[in-house]
Amino acid sequence: MVYTDLTDLQIDALREVGNIGAGNAATALSQLIKKKIDMTVPSINIVPFNDIFARIGGEEVVVGVLVRVLGDTPGNILFIFRKPVALGLIETLTGETKDDISEMGNSVLCEIGNIISSSYMNAISKFTNLCLTPSVPAVTYDMLGAILSTTFIEAGQFDDYVLDIETAFLQDNSEISGHFYYIPMPGSLEKILNSLGI
Repeated sequence: MVYTDLTDLQIDALREVGNIGAGNAATALSQLIKKKIDMTVPSINIVPFNDIFARIGGEEVVVGVLVRVLGDTPGNILFIFRKPVALGLIETLTGETKDDISEMGNSVLCEIGNIISSSYMNAISKFTNLCLTPSVPAVTYDMLGAILSTTFIEAGQFDDYVLDIETAFLQDNSEISGHFYYIPMPGSLEKILNSLGI
């Protein structure tokens, strides 16, 4: 599927799927940290691959939790935290206060990624009747542009244009996480849209 050929109806359908998935993920995160979490309406971004760095300020160093989506619609889920946010979440869940992410902190971030991505995938599965399974999460600490471009390439998206379904999670109206991305592999979008009859 050529992403630039997506119709408004198809983009609206993908936004709704993303909305349901991210809503479940926000609820799961809220229950985990025992604080109210809101989210932005998912945006469907179709951008030139070469613009990824320029568009997102790719030199910022962040913490990324990557989960591969296996099953009927393979792809990648990427949850981006700014380092102070990651350390704050670790402190909330373990009481550990450190300037760097320890082995315990790494495990906490993996578990957060696992819970959030599983919630997202379960919601999409129920909505589309497709089977999605998460891989074991991996945590990385690097420049945002490097993490994103590697994730797009791993998902088989190295064409001129790439697609991501992006949501921001908010706590007290401030962004707590950077962003949540669902990056489908080629062929996955067609399956999602076909399952919706579009």
